[in-house]
Amino acid sequence: MARTVTPLHQGWTFAQAPHANDAARDFAVTEFRPVAQFPTNVHLDLLEHGLIPDPFIGKNENLVQWIGEREWVYKTTFVSPKLSKKSVIVFEGLDTYATVVVNGKEVLKSENMFTEFRVDVTDVLKSEGGENSIEIRFESAFLRGKEVKESMPDHHWGCWNGDSSRLAVRKAQYHYGWDWGPTLLTTGPWKPVYLETYEARISDIRYDIDVPESLKDVKIVATAEVEGSAQNVKFEVSLDGNVVETAEVNVKNGVAKAEIEVKNPQLWYPVRYGKQPLYTVKAVLDEGVDEVVKRVGLRRLRLVQRPLVDAPGTTFFFEVNNVPIWVGGSNWIPADNFIPRISNQKYRDWLELLVEGGQVMARVWAGGIYEHDIFYDTADELGILVWQDFGFGCGNYPTTPSLLASIEGEAISNLRRLRHHPSLAILAGNNEDYQYQESIPLDYDPTDLDPESWLTTSFPARYIYEKLLPDACATHCPGVSYHPGSPLGGKGVGSATTTDPTRGDLHQWNVWHQQQLPYQDFDKLSGRFVSEFGMEAFPHVRTLDSYLAGPADPERHAQSGTVDFHNKADGHERRIALYMVENFRFSYAPLEGYVHATQLMQSECLSTAYRLWRREWKGRGREYNGGALVWQINDCWPVTSWAIVDYYLRPKAAFWGIKRELADFTVGAKRSVRERRGDKWTRVDIERTEQLEVWVGSFVLEGREVEVRARSFVAGTGEVLREGVLADGVFTLEGNLSREVTVLDVKDWAGAEKDLNQVVFAVYLHDVKTGEQLARRVDWAQPLKYVYTSPRVEDVSIEVSEDKTRVRLRARVPVKGLVLEETGDEEAKWEDQGVDLVPGETVEVGVKGLKGGVKGWWYGLQ
Repeated sequence: MARTVTPLHQGWTFAQAPHANDAARDFAVTEFRPVAQFPTNVHLDLLEHGLIPDPFIGKNENLVQWIGEREWVYKTTFVSPKLSKKSVIVFEGLDTYATVVVNGKEVLKSENMFTEFRVDVTDVLKSEGGENSIEIRFESAFLRGKEVKESMPDHHWGCWNGDSSRLAVRKAQYHYGWDWGPTLLTTGPWKPVYLETYEARISDIRYDIDVPESLKDVKIVATAEVEGSAQNVKFEVSLDGNVVETAEVNVKNGVAKAEIEVKNPQLWYPVRYGKQPLYTVKAVLDEGVDEVVKRVGLRRLRLVQRPLVDAPGTTFFFEVNNVPIWVGGSNWIPADNFIPRISNQKYRDWLELLVEGGQVMARVWAGGIYEHDIFYDTADELGILVWQDFGFGCGNYPTTPSLLASIEGEAISNLRRLRHHPSLAILAGNNEDYQYQESIPLDYDPTDLDPESWLTTSFPARYIYEKLLPDACATHCPGVSYHPGSPLGGKGVGSATTTDPTRGDLHQWNVWHQQQLPYQDFDKLSGRFVSEFGMEAFPHVRTLDSYLAGPADPERHAQSGTVDFHNKADGHERRIALYMVENFRFSYAPLEGYVHATQLMQSECLSTAYRLWRREWKGRGREYNGGALVWQINDCWPVTSWAIVDYYLRPKAAFWGIKRELADFTVGAKRSVRERRGDKWTRVDIERTEQLEVWVGSFVLEGREVEVRARSFVAGTGEVLREGVLADGVFTLEGNLSREVTVLDVKDWAGAEKDLNQVVFAVYLHDVKTGEQLARRVDWAQPLKYVYTSPRVEDVSIEVSEDKTRVRLRARVPVKGLVLEETGDEEAKWEDQGVDLVPGETVEVGVKGLKGGVKGWWYGLQ
């Protein structure tokens, strides 16, 4: 009899479990009611029945805190199908402390949200046609965590973000609140539940793929672990429906292993570097008793950490199929506080948006979840590399024997689930836990190499990151690089701090957090790989309106209590104001104008970082920076945050600013001042030369013959000052690197009497053979508030094509950060935004779904 799978997703109901601590003021949901959906969680179910207000609106988050401190019961019934030798109920995910009773018998106690549980109910189920019951009681994870914390007074319970009791609970840590998200302690069956019946099954499958440096004759070692009595397993490898190779092997001691060779393989590449062919590998047990199908990509992927030619430390970059890759990407948090309502289509929409933005990596951040299969499947299809954190973030985690056992099960469960994905590029032990250790500081002796002794220190979690997790990865996912924590310097833990810019990865928060330095100085704040950095901005006005009470709401202004409530970052009022006032002229009213201004500020900040760090990708031995991952691509609710796309998938201006910096070709410019003193004491005899450094970059692997041209203008009038070809004409831009072009004297391009703050440069990169403009950059003096620019409506031409798929932009004077919007209630999809314009050129912007007219906003518009 073949293995059968019966989904158990019908007929579920829920209710609040009676408890002695229930307060009369709390609404007691004692009547069982149908769930909103399945899988589900309690907040979704309460919302479905109108029993709570929407926590995302106004300050309603405060009104639903009681939910996380109550116990909840979910139950259903199902009829037994035709049964076999063994029957198992699979719970893919229970959030979090759950007791499962089947037909009156307790069969499972779960304490880990991230682990799949298989429960043998062979002797519990009724015979075919009989009705069975399932009841799941969920305890309060918050209160259980508090109990554990109280029982361990000697442990240092410290963390950043959320209640420190979260450290004791294997639950998505962001549920406890973060500096971009609300505190909403969910519970419930958040992943599918189903019944399996079988005589034998494939209990685990793995494919260890070896792509040699030659990139030919790939070897796949296929291993199937078998439960029950079985004879053989047939492995079949196919591509686009055509069988490539097969192998049939006997089962010995519960294991079947085969070596399969694929000649002349079609290799999987990240987006922009090649295609993403996915081979289907099927394992069939005893001609159909069981079957497991996976999609795999054949690729050679390495994390390269080697000495540099002329700089200290080591590189930190990824190489795929022998191609070094400068990784531009984003950090990813869960796309909703209520995870079960994130549809497969929404996952695809998010990841397609990431690709549209020119990005090639998503870092699945530690405080969220090990994402659903659809996330990794889609990343495989689109060519997105995935940096996967384990679920530990910003704190000092305890290490009781029971907790370590739970963590080991969690790691193994998810490694087995994810290891076949070609998108999986790196596994990291935690997010900022080493930084927290350094900040206290907690015990850490790099010379102590005895893992058991680490458990007795004030930083026992070192055992998790340097013993438990690397052992699990070596056993269950040896083909993927493991990094003990992010950020962390060096190959060996303890060889560098978390802030060493010469090795490992770096979280660069000296802009916004910490020293709150100017973003123009990002070139001084580089690292070998910057895996976090960011700047806040308001979301789209329509997103703000989604949690307000409409246009007449007195809270509809930038400094209202409700708007501040929807920004969880400490000191956000001061920090947004700091960067705004240092860089821009702006007004708080109208709200729409202020929102645009904050988005322009975020775009300027983040695009500057990408531009300056990509500049450091200079070829073999000079990979001074191997990539940058912005914090963050997405939001989990409508909020002002560091996200470059808001909760409703509305991109902010920074999304397009980054996209331009991650284009196949770029041209960069940065102003600097050189001083020459007459003597070492003088305050007067100083010669200052303002310079414009110009460079170009290519992600294309082939070289091109190019030239760089420049023009300079007066900001307020559009007067052309000078134009010409730079760097003595034509030169070769080699593939996959950045190259310095020249340094201009700004005064030479301005004229003796001009205020250099009012000089705007337009720099263009052209392909000599085709004449194609490959890239452009409009450079303004910094800070922008010193530039006299207030273009009027009549200075800007916005012309829509007849088929409404293109918008042509022209300007009589230089224009900064032009953002287009459709008039009316429609929301068109734009290919670019935040565009800079100069006289004498036309810029075309593609658009989809445009139905109405088009209006624009730009910096300085009165």
